Amino acid sequence: MENKLWIGSHVSFNKTDQLLASVKEAISYQATTFMFYTGAPQNTVRSEIDDFKTIEAMKLMKENGIDIQKVIVHAPYIINLANRKNLDFGISFLIQELERCDQLGMKYLVLHPGSHIGMGIEEGIKNIVDGLNEVLKKYHGNTKILLETMAGKGSEIGSNFQELKMILGGVTYSNRLGICLDTCHLNDAGYDLTDFDKLLEEFDQVIGIDKIGCIHINDSKNEKGSHKDRHENIGFGTIGFAPLLKIIYHQKLENIPKILETPYINGDYPPYKQEIEMIRNQKFDENLIEKIISFYSE
Repeated sequence: MENKLWIGSHVSFNKTDQLLASVKEAISYQATTFMFYTGAPQNTVRSEIDDFKTIEAMKLMKENGIDIQKVIVHAPYIINLANRKNLDFGISFLIQELERCDQLGMKYLVLHPGSHIGMGIEEGIKNIVDGLNEVLKKYHGNTKILLETMAGKGSEIGSNFQELKMILGGVTYSNRLGICLDTCHLNDAGYDLTDFDKLLEEFDQVIGIDKIGCIHINDSKNEKGSHKDRHENIGFGTIGFAPLLKIIYHQKLENIPKILETPYINGDYPPYKQEIEMIRNQKFDENLIEKIISFYSE
């Protein structure tokens, strides 16, 4: 029996239908998983979770072959554990987000490690470790935090495996932490995705493949090592379709959810239905952009 491809995209989570809206959007893309924020990523405004909508959403997921264990939540960008000045806020808000994940029945929360804002990498990592230790001391739920690999833009921490290893090594309850690989970020950080077996071997030696809980599948607008973090549609960037396809279908990662965070076409049209179809067909479509515009213009 062929293994199921756990592929999806970022979807919306609105105030009215909440998780139910997310599931309906994912189904419209013919996805088998998805990722969402429980509120706007740029602020602290959060609506109360509607358990009835969550139950409806869970029923709809089950009917459409979406395993809730493969669904991902993304933490808001405003949490920055690397900045000591905002550490107390980051800790309390992260705990709140984890508790919301629990209420929604979600297993994974992706978190950007943080930016040291001129304090230096060593100090930034110390702050992240202190923050995560405090969070995991106070939070006793079932959601695991996945630290995302970053592009190294500005003072971002987590753009190489060694920095992530230092964080994991400093956290007391590191068994409650994992890693989210991001292909655009890896490329922009300087990793060679055209030799993914070598990259994965390095990751396994430094951190361990068993720590990978999610993969963000994005092409990049930038050359390898640019440290810029600008996502591109699948096959239309500097990484290319074939290397991304190899990652998606890699046998060592077959049970890991893969999430598209590629840009909307012309800022208006979500590309996910067509990108997922192209990935399933395993053949690059150079006319994909035109087809997406045509699909939404009809």
